[in-house]
Amino acid sequence: MKALGANIRTARLRRGMSAEAVAQKIGVTRQTVADAERGKPTTAIAVYAGLLWALGLVGQLAEVASPLTDEEGRALAMQHEPKRARSREVLDNDF
Repeated sequence: MKALGANIRTARLRRGMSAEAVAQKIGVTRQTVADAERGKPTTAIAVYAGLLWALGLVGQLAEVASPLTDEEGRALAMQHEPKRARSREVLDNDF
């Protein structure tokens, strides 16, 4: 959470936005923005999402815990897949 907060702060400063301006844009107090930027664990996830939206970074939120980039999860799933396919009955075309 601290790393995310620091990244949000850096993004805000790079855009030349004040904490007050970002807070007004997402409907929270300046203190709430400061809490998020410090990575305070009691800050609601909606605040982080709102900050990412206000900074034009909300698209990156879709990448968090994406199954496509979860290498460990994919490896574990492959362990549970059957090693070979079941044999299928041979069907005839006699209707």
